Amino acid sequence: MKIQKLIYAVLMLLPLPVTLVALAYLPDRIPAHYGADYQVDRWGSKYESLIFPILAILFGLLLLAIAKYSEKQGKGNERICILSGIFLLLIMDILTGYFLYTDFHQVENLADLPVNVDRLIFALLGLLLIVMGMILPKVKMNAVIGLRTKWSMKNETTWKKSQQFGGISFIIVGILILLLCLFTEGLACCFASIGVLLLSLPVDVYYTYRVAKKY
Repeated sequence: MKIQKLIYAVLMLLPLPVTLVALAYLPDRIPAHYGADYQVDRWGSKYESLIFPILAILFGLLLLAIAKYSEKQGKGNERICILSGIFLLLIMDILTGYFLYTDFHQVENLADLPVNVDRLIFALLGLLLIVMGMILPKVKMNAVIGLRTKWSMKNETTWKKSQQFGGISFIIVGILILLLCLFTEGLACCFASIGVLLLSLPVDVYYTYRVAKKY
């Protein structure tokens, strides 16, 4: 657990010093926002690159608070939150590096890069869902994390079965999103991935209803 917390802290804090060092080499004017066509639609100060690292720290602290609270409701939940947080923070670190690269090179069109940003984001999301799917069945009943509905929280049996189903669902959706990232790009990748994710949610909720009716 100590090693996991150390990794978590490093991933949470790392983007800030990296960005601070990068500021000395970044041009004063950087791409601050891209439109749906991947073209820069706003330029800004290089100091705007600090926004993402600061958000990573705030998000990391929030998740730590959630982890502490969930542990009070179920032993082992803190560890699960930390593991999930490691992957979430890793994604934020990768995106920080990606956008520092675009800032440094003043990339005006993301389509010119070898890695499509939509593919990158949703591939990372797919991997995250697979990891969360593997972790979800281990979550103890609580009011913060997990597949939580009024039906899944009816009793320990409905909770356990709901998390097992949710874990399988997350893994399947994660794999589907990864496949979509291989065969689509741009807005098609974005809409298809979000569509698969949204379609899975009512299925998961309906399962918790059915299992509560049975138990």
